[in-house]
Amino acid sequence: MEAAEHHIIEAIVAFAEPLLAEMELELVEVQYRREGHGWVLRLFIDKEQGVSIDDCASVSREVSAYLEVEELIDHAYHLEVSSPGAERPLKTAKDFVRFAGKKARLKLRQPIDGQKVFTGVLQGVEEQAVVLESDGENLLLELENISKARLML
Repeated sequence: MEAAEHHIIEAIVAFAEPLLAEMELELVEVQYRREGHGWVLRLFIDKEQGVSIDDCASVSREVSAYLEVEELIDHAYHLEVSSPGAERPLKTAKDFVRFAGKKARLKLRQPIDGQKVFTGVLQGVEEQAVVLESDGENLLLELENISKARLML
């Protein structure tokens, strides 16, 4: 990711996180990238009860107004606001605790015994490590070693 794209994402996160907290929503992820039909700015939002179309529309209006005033993006782009879906990414220790009891897939930066990908049922977090029940045993996977994680159907 180039510096300009990184700056745009950081600015949107700084604006959106407190706004969404007031709306009782969570900012899960922001993506800004060039795709086949041009530039796309995507915000994934969530809340305990699930995200409604009205939630997405409200966030879209607020972010659009912010972007118009701040003039962060000086070319055409599409803004999309949606739920992260059933296979949502897990990024923070809070996510791993919140979704305890759910099935997840975790990819590590550094392999453990030659293995980089683990699937199982989340059991929570202990001392900066995710507890994942896999094949009848609890594995401790250090948070800092997890490069990617998401819920599974």
